Amino acid sequence: MRWLLVALALVVSGCGGLGADTSDALVTMGFGLPDEHATARVAVFRQANPDVDLRISEGAFDEQQFLSSVAAGDPPDLVYADRRKLGGYAARGAVQGLDDCLREHDVDLGRFREAALRQVTYEGRVYGVPEFSSVRLLIVNNPVVRAAGVDPASLSTTDWAGLGALTDRLAEVDGGRVRRIGFDPKVPEFLPLWAKANGAELVGPGARLDDPRVVEAVRLTTDLVARQGGWASFKAFRDTFDQFGANNQYATGQLAAMPMDSWYLNTLATNSPDVDVTIAPFTDREGRVLTESGGQAWAIPKGARHPDLACRFLVTMTDTRTWVTAATARRDALAKAGRPYGGTFTANREADERIFREVFDPKGNPILQRGVPVVLSLQDEAFALPPSPAASELVRAWEGAVNRVLVGQQDPQEAMAQAQREAERALKRVGGR
Repeated sequence: MRWLLVALALVVSGCGGLGADTSDALVTMGFGLPDEHATARVAVFRQANPDVDLRISEGAFDEQQFLSSVAAGDPPDLVYADRRKLGGYAARGAVQGLDDCLREHDVDLGRFREAALRQVTYEGRVYGVPEFSSVRLLIVNNPVVRAAGVDPASLSTTDWAGLGALTDRLAEVDGGRVRRIGFDPKVPEFLPLWAKANGAELVGPGARLDDPRVVEAVRLTTDLVARQGGWASFKAFRDTFDQFGANNQYATGQLAAMPMDSWYLNTLATNSPDVDVTIAPFTDREGRVLTESGGQAWAIPKGARHPDLACRFLVTMTDTRTWVTAATARRDALAKAGRPYGGTFTANREADERIFREVFDPKGNPILQRGVPVVLSLQDEAFALPPSPAASELVRAWEGAVNRVLVGQQDPQEAMAQAQREAERALKRVGGR
């Protein structure tokens, strides 16, 4: 595995003069340097630790590569991974507990948002430090919805019985060909949110994927897709969206409404600042506000060569002052390009309070002015999937099940029953319950 980490370390930004040997370097996995949020925080660490040879590997986190490197006794010093999967790595002994590390650096865990911290805590021990924090909300395309005779403010996810008729009213499907998506339920990715809206928990303790309330959520959401041309046509049309550009689905009228991660507000504000949208909370079947928290976390693998330096790095990267420095750098870079800054949403509550008090600069953008307060109101209300020793396998089980329903291979009850069996086998393999 040594050659693999060397190859990763060679793709580095700002580290100059690298040799092939990484034995004396502090090596990361799964973290890149795409913007000032990353580069400014790395710069803070470098400035405070000029003698540390930090190697930032570009590229997404690869679970199999990571687990293989740990098994081979040759892991990176730090990994940047999805929080909901961290419990599985902790249960397998692939990452180290951080209680001593955080105590040594006098880190107050109370500053982190409860849902995010819960995801990185397994059997009473903390195994990761949360980074960004996104929540899920509704984004409604006002002109499209009004043209269908619907008040955007009335659109919600509370009335499951009426969602089908509403979707039919908002969608445009001609002979099976989709011309506009009326309502995109965002499954399989958002199944935990829909299940929770129906009073069901997918995880903990064990797995509950065949709960009748989960099956009902699968039935509802896959039916919404079926009403709009079926999965093949629906997905083919959705794949044409210029999601991160000026001709995105809201600007072009290709979509009426969908639940979405909160980070997308900044994308809309930057690329199509004049688009007319309503940003509202997702709600459960009783009309209560509901949202799911998501994001990444830093962790230190078992067998890391430099655990003390790794600890120093992850503490620095998630420190309040470091976040404010990064937010300021991001705001200033956007201002030079004439763009608004919609804030930086982190799992560090203290950092967010300072960022939105001292740095936030929407420049009058209506998307940000209306949407950011909604996001901030949801951050501490969010739920998160609890850690599981078979987290990755459970996600694959329920997403695979929903996909089988979407393509017509199984009905919801059969698919979720199979997913439950797969989940139970995975839990048994790793000694979970």
